[in-house]
Amino acid sequence: MSHPSTMRALVHSGAPGPDGLRVEQVARPEPGDDEVLLRVVAAGLNRHELFAIAGHTGDDLKIVGADAVGTVVSTGYDAGQELGGCRALVNPCLGWPDIENVPEVPTILGGPVQGTFAEFVRIPASNVHQVPPHLSDAEAAALPLAGLTAYRALVTKGKVRRGDHVVLTGATGGAGTLALAMAVALGAEVTVVTRHEAKAAEAISLGAAHVVVGVTDFDERLHAPADLVLDSVGSDSFPTAVRSVRPGGKIVSFGATTGPDVTLSLRDLFFRQISLEGTSMGSAGEFAAMLGFVAEHSITPTVHACRPLEEAPDAFRDMEAGRGVGKTVFVL
Repeated sequence: MSHPSTMRALVHSGAPGPDGLRVEQVARPEPGDDEVLLRVVAAGLNRHELFAIAGHTGDDLKIVGADAVGTVVSTGYDAGQELGGCRALVNPCLGWPDIENVPEVPTILGGPVQGTFAEFVRIPASNVHQVPPHLSDAEAAALPLAGLTAYRALVTKGKVRRGDHVVLTGATGGAGTLALAMAVALGAEVTVVTRHEAKAAEAISLGAAHVVVGVTDFDERLHAPADLVLDSVGSDSFPTAVRSVRPGGKIVSFGATTGPDVTLSLRDLFFRQISLEGTSMGSAGEFAAMLGFVAEHSITPTVHACRPLEEAPDAFRDMEAGRGVGKTVFVL
């Protein structure tokens, strides 16, 4: 049976940022020998996409997007024919098979590789996974990159144990809300730090034991020092994070929404014996473990809104402004 040679996609070119986004008809991809072609049903929006379009000014049409859930419609010769027709979730991190061998810069769908904000996307067959059965398409589409990031930060790097006091900054975005749910499932006592008073009640409803409003002096308002601070805010929050962690505690950095540059006294680390870890995305093994953890604990990503691709410029601007709690999902 013949199929159309083009597809509808959200492309970016020309002006940097959301002004360069538009929906166009582009060539439909075909899977390579070890790839599958996924018909995208829903695709989650991450801050990664905001960074991807911020510096892109060329005339080449970039299709961003890392997350997707959909149906496998064709497979390459070596991809495994049994995958055809299955409902699938995409691991967006490419070429990172195990925890030990960390790549210099992890490759993510929608970076140098064309992404998921399109009717079809081709991906390695090894990056196809079953969808946790309790999740809807929109919920599943909000999970991959944020869930992988949160799981690696908490489990692989943070080594969270039951009873730990975990402080989350930037905890009301996609990765933050999943980190909150995962930390609670691990038995931690979680304090959420947010810049927005209006998001405090939502954080409590998602499982936070405590909420502090304001990222620059939250150490003074914690009920107890933190065993672990999970920080994605960066320059605005990092000095306070160092002050808030107990002697012998740990800080895990996985983002820098307010900027990456900080001033740090090494004495604060070695006198108080604080560990500092960095993390970004995760390996294929961690992705599979994350899916199992999500299924075991019935963790459901928080979906802020479902929108068509045509509303992408506004959705990107809303994310940049920090509006809403959880993830925006594009439905196709």
